[in-house]
Amino acid sequence: MPDTSWWCDVQLTKDAVGICIGNIDMKNSTTIATAYPARKSTYVVDGAPKAGWFSVDFNMSELQTVALTQSIWSRTDKFDYYGYAILSVTDLPAIVKRPSLWLNVQHDIFYRQHGLSMRSYMLSILKRVSVNYISSPELGFLQSIAPRVGNKTKLVYRFPDKLTSDPSTNQTYSSMLSNLTFIKTIASGIMVPKIYIWPVSDDNYLMPSKSIVQDAHKAGLEIYASDFANDRIIPYNYSYDPLGEYLSFVSNGDFSVDGVLTDFPITASEAIGCFNNLNASKADHGKPLIISHNGASGDYPDCTDLAYQNAIKDGADMIDCTLQVTSDGVLICMSSINLLGTTNVQRTSFSTLASVIPAIQPTTGVFTFNLTWENISNSALTPKMSSPWSNYYLERNPRYTNEGKFLKFTDFLEHGKNKDLSGIMVIIENAAFMAKSLGFDIIESVTTALSDAGYSNQTAKEVMIQSEDSAVLVKFKQQKTQYKLVYTLPQDIGDASNSSLAEVKEFADAVVVDKRSVFAQSLHFIIKQTNLLKDLQSAGLAVYAQVFSNEFVSQPWDFFSDATVEINSYVQTLKVDGLITDFPKTVRRYKRNSCTGLGDNTPVYMQTVNVGDLAKLIKSQGVPGAQPPAVAPMPVLNASGVGQPAFPPVSPKGSLPGASSPPGSSPSAAYAAAASTCSLLLAVCAALLI
Repeated sequence: MPDTSWWCDVQLTKDAVGICIGNIDMKNSTTIATAYPARKSTYVVDGAPKAGWFSVDFNMSELQTVALTQSIWSRTDKFDYYGYAILSVTDLPAIVKRPSLWLNVQHDIFYRQHGLSMRSYMLSILKRVSVNYISSPELGFLQSIAPRVGNKTKLVYRFPDKLTSDPSTNQTYSSMLSNLTFIKTIASGIMVPKIYIWPVSDDNYLMPSKSIVQDAHKAGLEIYASDFANDRIIPYNYSYDPLGEYLSFVSNGDFSVDGVLTDFPITASEAIGCFNNLNASKADHGKPLIISHNGASGDYPDCTDLAYQNAIKDGADMIDCTLQVTSDGVLICMSSINLLGTTNVQRTSFSTLASVIPAIQPTTGVFTFNLTWENISNSALTPKMSSPWSNYYLERNPRYTNEGKFLKFTDFLEHGKNKDLSGIMVIIENAAFMAKSLGFDIIESVTTALSDAGYSNQTAKEVMIQSEDSAVLVKFKQQKTQYKLVYTLPQDIGDASNSSLAEVKEFADAVVVDKRSVFAQSLHFIIKQTNLLKDLQSAGLAVYAQVFSNEFVSQPWDFFSDATVEINSYVQTLKVDGLITDFPKTVRRYKRNSCTGLGDNTPVYMQTVNVGDLAKLIKSQGVPGAQPPAVAPMPVLNASGVGQPAFPPVSPKGSLPGASSPPGSSPSAAYAAAASTCSLLLAVCAALLI
């Protein structure tokens, strides 16, 4: 990456060789404990005893049998098998062309206590290697080398995470922060953890910013911010979007720092090179379409007024509504027919309505058709934030976990009518069940609602009807609808037969594909691109890919835990027509970046990654146990998988067939659930509310 410096935390070996190891205890980032299990030591480091394996106990020749490993447990360990050697400082220039080198000296006093001189080593290195920056949290060390450092090397005083004391001056780091003019007499810059600039509250939200950036610049110091990484929980204000965090430090007027220390230079480079000055002229509704997924559900509870308002504010081209029906026949927007996942219903009196309805799902649920619209909109029932990555303990915007109001379909239609949108997407689920078991004709109801709202006699707003049930789309097609019909393909298919494509073309104009169907993966590595997208595009079908999220666990390793890198690949390489996303803001910002359309001049950090290269790299090493296991070929979509039974006639309203009570529930509860569409349910609900 241009304008990137290679960082090395310098440790000294017993024979005074400088090596690059991130932590003074080598155990967490090398195989030292396995190579020398009996040579664990305990030393006083920064005033406290610390046990581990220290470089001062080993000669460089002994460390030749030690390999580097991944020090962050949440990252893949597949490269630990390679036997990457520990690098000396003098090794670095040979590895990269024209490197800018930054040497960080963290423990000068510790090494002096062990008879080693970091000062002498650094001065000798400066005679042999071009060093651009030297940093240290010990101002005394910087002061000792300052007279011997040339103009080409900048000295940077580094502040630690905790405001303790500088052991070389016996002054607190707090006091040093208020004496920047003195630091300027020794160093040309300071490096501070990012929380020094933007403090964070106990519940992980940004607090008012501090003036340290302005203070440093006023004193004539450059200022660098540290502790950036894509795969960590950053303040919720950034919606798990690391690029957004960088921009608050490098594209923010008086708060702009002079550099950042990061584990992911590609994202920092994007921020500085392509997103620092967003292209205001690109706020259009062209390809790829930005389609919300339950509104801006990454920041607000699914399908609430807040989710839709913010999806529009954040730049969605189209907002979506997944339709469900209440017991009194009101169409509502709700991401799931089962309220257990989208509301707090389990904590209300409506929890007694729980039942198992095999036609919908094999597990217990409390369903939208168990409650009236009044129950849903005017009761103790509140929304609940979706947490698709809760297995990784990643929660979304917890301050808004239960905020917002659910919308009737008619309100949704009005909501999107006069806003800066290219259109709306209406998603129909469980249509056959509604017709047979609830006596509700959702196709007729949707057609009527769209007509009544004025969507049937205008062209300004596109209307898409999406369903995974081909019979629903066939029914709309038979009505000669002017709306765009979108077929949701089954998940995890990797190819489509010609007959299936011909079948889909009979009733659909576009398809929605799961993004995992585009790339075959093994252990989160992309193995190869499937044929599916090429087949669909060759058939003349528009393709919308879903679901894009910001959380770093949602992207394969190939995309460097960066949602923008992933989006770039789907747009530039795959040419998808639209992206369905929980975070419309991230895609809208991507569409406005200043590096789009540069062709051969596109900077390397905005070029698309070669998917599968990481897996190929692992395979090329031939190390047993390192390679991701082979995966079975993904299924092929055939015509038999597309066709569905014709849309059933609408049955008279009655009790639900096959409904049963969950284990441990009372018979009365089961009966109430089974009779959800009858007047009996209304009586039960009324009794529960008394």
